[in-house]
Amino acid sequence: MNGVPTSGQPKAPQGCTAAPHPLPWSLGAGRGLQGCALGAHLLSLGLQQAFWCLVQICEKYLPGYYSEKLEAIQLDGQILFSLLHKVSPVAYKHLSKQKIDPILYMTEWFMCAFSRTLPWSSVLRVWDMFFCEGVKIIFRVGLVLLKHTLGSSDKLKSCQGQYETMERLRALSPKIMQEAFLVQEVIELPVTERQIEREHLIQLKKWRETHGELQCKSPPRLHGAKAISEAEPAPRKALEPVPSIIVSPGPAPVPKARKSKEKSREKGPASPANGPGAEGNGAPGTTRELLHPQVSPHHQSKESLSSRESEDTYL
Repeated sequence: MNGVPTSGQPKAPQGCTAAPHPLPWSLGAGRGLQGCALGAHLLSLGLQQAFWCLVQICEKYLPGYYSEKLEAIQLDGQILFSLLHKVSPVAYKHLSKQKIDPILYMTEWFMCAFSRTLPWSSVLRVWDMFFCEGVKIIFRVGLVLLKHTLGSSDKLKSCQGQYETMERLRALSPKIMQEAFLVQEVIELPVTERQIEREHLIQLKKWRETHGELQCKSPPRLHGAKAISEAEPAPRKALEPVPSIIVSPGPAPVPKARKSKEKSREKGPASPANGPGAEGNGAPGTTRELLHPQVSPHHQSKESLSSRESEDTYL
């Protein structure tokens, strides 16, 4: 495949060169990467979409799987073996008796996400659940295969030695790999994310006691698409358009009641010319002043307030 050259360090296909940082792929992980890349490419995706799907698998779903010393895959092998003790004690006891390390039979399963093991119809269903729910699906599939291959005394009659057991695990029964049977067993198997994470802490502590600290500092894996979506930074809020030209509002309309009141005041009875309030007679106030006395600022503010209230009422 063009995205996984033989030199060891895969290159992005054309149009996919904008990776934010170097991907954690090593020479020893070429086969696993080829299996995942092949599966992603054949999931009716284009080459670029398959590449970024592979990036998500390496960084979010299975971080550290394709590092130089394969420490993460070894750690998950111990987690798988510990969970097998609860799911199928018969298979666990047989593998312990034969001293078969999990890395001998589960490496290709987990690194290729079963794309090299199961028939294609089953691979599609497994990958569909894997992308949705995360790595617990990979553990469940592995436990189902071990349980139905080595989980009874009748099945162990032909697996008396280490070689026979490994051959049996390499040539799995087509019945247990059938899509309908496998998917139903995977759904019903009671292995949760919490159990996997708790067992991960236990095995990590044992690893540090025997091997020291992990050399590959990979980020914590995320269980499924929902967890990945919630861990992503929130998208920026869309910018709201700001108008460049602001038109000031025109004068407020005068209520009809106020207009009729002013007209009635202007048409009031006129004073006689020779009366005490006639203009030119030296009277202290004119007829206009009597009809329209000067209003104090305090009274004017109240009047304007009442007019605004009446205006709001009419509006």
